[in-house]
Amino acid sequence: MAGIEKLVTAYERFVKLPWDPNVAGAQRVWFAVYAPSEERRLRARLAAFEAATLSSGHAWKQLDMTAEFAAWLAAQEYREAYFDAPEDLEPALDYFRQSLAATVTAALTAPGVTDTTVVAISGIASLFGVARVSQLIDDVSGDIRGRLLVMFPGERDGSRYRLLDARDGWNYHAIPITAEEG
Repeated sequence: MAGIEKLVTAYERFVKLPWDPNVAGAQRVWFAVYAPSEERRLRARLAAFEAATLSSGHAWKQLDMTAEFAAWLAAQEYREAYFDAPEDLEPALDYFRQSLAATVTAALTAPGVTDTTVVAISGIASLFGVARVSQLIDDVSGDIRGRLLVMFPGERDGSRYRLLDARDGWNYHAIPITAEEG
């Protein structure tokens, strides 16, 4: 069985477990960890994650982050100047991070999202270099009603996560779901 198929199977088993309604927002975060080389396969199987969620009696909402930075940058008044001098973009990235958190918060608090909803985020690899996933999770954790499933292309060593296997990881207490651990 391929890596993503094993991840789907692990998720199917995991999502059926009872949910403790009395945990803090930060403890409602799940990371589905997979190899960055499996990104396209994962995207092709998102419907399987949704089906597993629905068959377990929970609702599903999916949010794709892939185009968030491009859309934000396109809306900026000084976008052309940023292309001429990319170093000038760095101070503006705080506004992007706030916009990103607002987008995720809107999904987490949308009508119909309840304490039995899985809000799944995909496309976070596109945030590499412009926003940190750890900061995003911290920014939105207070708004998680059900569970936040982050499709995480990278690796995990204990409670240390590395996005795209590319930089020093951060220590986070999200609940990992991996193909290896089932």
